[in-house]
Amino acid sequence: MLLYVTIGSNDLARAQPFYDAALVPLGLKRRRQDEVEIGYGAEDDSRCRLWVVTPHNRKPATIGNGSMVALEAGSRAAVDAFYEAALANGGTDEGAPGLRPFHANFYAAFVRDPDGNKLSAVCERPE
Repeated sequence: MLLYVTIGSNDLARAQPFYDAALVPLGLKRRRQDEVEIGYGAEDDSRCRLWVVTPHNRKPATIGNGSMVALEAGSRAAVDAFYEAALANGGTDEGAPGLRPFHANFYAAFVRDPDGNKLSAVCERPE
């Protein structure tokens, strides 16, 4: 359904270590980088599906109130690893890993990146 997602940053040098570390447990790696954007994609997909960018209009990046990017995790252990890597690399806690009331197998963790953007990793498998 979605082709790609962009997340704004005011400091790509600060954002890069956060995303490099937090996305590895979810099977995403940095595939492209230049002075205005960093692209991440899955091992088996040559395209970048998640972009961390400086805004094209050159105004400061701001967070969206009520906005969040939810990323699929292959296991609950991957959710845990995402959360720990995010916190160890400049992220802040928005909800530790655990089951949520959305359905019986909704296991998720919530963090904010160094710019304040909210992200979650979600595993919907019974484990």
